[in-house]
Amino acid sequence: MKANKQLSDNLQAVLVDLIELHIQTKQAHWNVVGINFRDTHLILDEVTDAARELSDEVAERMRALHALPDGRSETVTATSTLSKFPEDQIDTAEVVSLITARLDAAAATCRRVHDEVDEADPTTADLLHKVIETLEQYAWMVSAESLKPRKRNATTGL
Repeated sequence: MKANKQLSDNLQAVLVDLIELHIQTKQAHWNVVGINFRDTHLILDEVTDAARELSDEVAERMRALHALPDGRSETVTATSTLSKFPEDQIDTAEVVSLITARLDAAAATCRRVHDEVDEADPTTADLLHKVIETLEQYAWMVSAESLKPRKRNATTGL
């Protein structure tokens, strides 16, 4: 099978967001400071690795479909849906919020293109399912760092 323009464009949109996520989480990893530094630092490396691996899978799927992935820095910067990442040191609580938002944005790109990808090539849609599942799991894990447990009713225990 050969990808049509729409399929190629949709996969390219996913690709640039994953590449940008990889770069931004590594930037956060290098510059995070504050309470719970070590755990935040370590999970950022996990997200970085996952985004890099997923971007490689998407790019290789594009090549299998005779589409040309474009991961050049100028293309990624111009077309990614992820907001620019701040410079300088960043507090762990802010990093949690920033990275969660970027994970959500990258997953949203996958969801936005999913139905068109599925219509053109259900096999490639399976890859998007993997990307969505991975990004949303990391969004939950990263965001849990800033969550507080809900209060239980002393009488009912609920």
